[in-house]
Amino acid sequence: MQELKYIELETNPDPVASVIWLHGLGASGHDFEPVVPELGLPQDAAVRFLFPHAPVMPVTVNGGMSMPAWYDIKSMDVDRVVDNEQLRASADAVGRMVDREIERGIPAGNIIIAGFSQGGAVAYELGLSYPQRLAGILALSTYFATHNSVTPSEANRNIPINVYHGTFDPVVPEALGRRSIEQLEGLGYRPRYETFPMEHSVCLEEVQDIGQFIREHAL
Repeated sequence: MQELKYIELETNPDPVASVIWLHGLGASGHDFEPVVPELGLPQDAAVRFLFPHAPVMPVTVNGGMSMPAWYDIKSMDVDRVVDNEQLRASADAVGRMVDREIERGIPAGNIIIAGFSQGGAVAYELGLSYPQRLAGILALSTYFATHNSVTPSEANRNIPINVYHGTFDPVVPEALGRRSIEQLEGLGYRPRYETFPMEHSVCLEEVQDIGQFIREHAL
């Protein structure tokens, strides 16, 4: 996969931490850019946010029409049949962004991978398999698509993971969020799970909790 284009936003000069935040199907990196001021980070916190744009590709559940996507979804049933090879290619592309952040002076242990819906599935794959210890994974309204094929790295065996889901989500049912917790625990991780009375979206309480996660694990 070619290098990803992205939006870059720094809360202050000389950032000491980075958050790479992946959008959902059909969206763009602009989706979560407005969230940054709502995170409640300290005024002097120097964090670099990167919001990559997914490549445009045909999506089977969209009638084969092309749209921004991290991978093809072949079926929207409860088992979410997806193209794992494309998902891993997206994870590799985001992994190269992590590599560049390290080259720019951000320690791997200060880099968080966040993802919403499709982006969350990529965040799981990358965050669990990246060879250096990362600060954490934020999984929003998503599912663990590669739970049967991911190759966990020893460096991230104890990585902090926060999982968020809407109890009224009609796109990615909350059952898939709960299943991802069981799958993570089955692999030896200790994720934290929070639900909110919302659909396939984010809410202010969730965003503020994400801000707290960033403060605790990356700053």
